[in-house]
Amino acid sequence: MNRKALHKISYGLYIVTSGQEGKFNGQVANSMFQVTSDPSTVAVSINKENYTHEFIKESRKFVISILSESAPMTLIGLFGFKSGRDVNKLQNVKTKAGITSVPIVLEHAIAYLEVELEKEMDCGTHTIFFGKIVDCDILTDAEPMTYAYYQKVKGGKSPKSAPTYIKEEPKTTGGTAAKYVCSVCGYVYDPVNGDPDNGVAPGTKFEDIPDSWTCPVCGADKSKFEKEI
Repeated sequence: MNRKALHKISYGLYIVTSGQEGKFNGQVANSMFQVTSDPSTVAVSINKENYTHEFIKESRKFVISILSESAPMTLIGLFGFKSGRDVNKLQNVKTKAGITSVPIVLEHAIAYLEVELEKEMDCGTHTIFFGKIVDCDILTDAEPMTYAYYQKVKGGKSPKSAPTYIKEEPKTTGGTAAKYVCSVCGYVYDPVNGDPDNGVAPGTKFEDIPDSWTCPVCGADKSKFEKEI
């Protein structure tokens, strides 16, 4: 079975928030889809080990912020590769409270959906949460970020808790400038693309990046990177 066929399925990139009584959290998700149009319902797949999973089960509500192509890797890294058990992800992020009282992430979001949970399905490592949209709105007319864009343009990877995670085989590096892989989250620094969001111009070799530079996804030190074999 060629599991790479699963990579051909199209996805978006979203921040899912949930919680109640002043205690909230959020995470990046890509497995979200509309189920019906009347009434308007959606479903999202969340790993059972994720902190947000606990919040959705307890509060019975969640919000989906649809990310734009402009969303920086630092934002995706905060919500996708760090745990709300360790950091307050929403502390320094622009949000607003919706009719569900769950914070709606506004930064680099093009639209949002507020959802009240109706059903859930146990899928082993994940739970599919299904709910009715109680409010939604468009924030900007920017292009939504697809998962393909996140991977090919941003150089992003799936965290191990993602439903789309597939362990990749080591690749042989071609060309003169080597790629380097973050040993924490799997982000690949490609000298061809650089890291413009954090001041590293395209064409910059990894060795020439300042030591103060950190992984744009998870914030790991430069010393945590290993040369791609």
